[in-house]
Amino acid sequence: MNFLVRMFLRSLVAALLMSSTGRAETIAPVDPGGTWLTEDGRARIRLERCGTARDRICGFIVWMKDPVDPRGQPFRDSFNPDPDKRTRALLGHQLILGLKVTPEGRFDGDIYNAEDGKSYSVSLWRDASDRLKLKGCLLKLLCQTQTWTQTLDVQAGQLVGLTGDPGGPRADREWASLPAQAKKAAAK
Repeated sequence: MNFLVRMFLRSLVAALLMSSTGRAETIAPVDPGGTWLTEDGRARIRLERCGTARDRICGFIVWMKDPVDPRGQPFRDSFNPDPDKRTRALLGHQLILGLKVTPEGRFDGDIYNAEDGKSYSVSLWRDASDRLKLKGCLLKLLCQTQTWTQTLDVQAGQLVGLTGDPGGPRADREWASLPAQAKKAAAK
């Protein structure tokens, strides 16, 4: 009898060990939502949930150290490959484009660079409660990592409205739609 109990327990332990090995562990992502000061201090980026299922992360420029050119005109997205977007102001435009969560607990997708009009692969994750790591790559070979710092204050000229509202940033067309449940809740 003792022999059967030991065999059963050994089999149970072996089954548990085999079921836990060889599987990719999924790490719960830490939401990167909030406003972040870029490493060079030239801009603040607001990250928030976006897309129809609100399962993606989008980012918007909500403050710029120098939002206007020497003539006093707002800097424009003049290098954008989409001619319809070339006249939009850089302040308030979307630069992080629907990042998806990975099994490692990071968010991967694309970031748009208005300085050259190109999009690059990007991965971001919280390094600490008030620090965000952002790794951008060109062709997955040439990569650079930055550290952004969370900000809780509001600077003069910072957009503080909700995305799509007056005084807030503007989502690109493909990320502007809300899920049906959110529209119903907003109507109430």
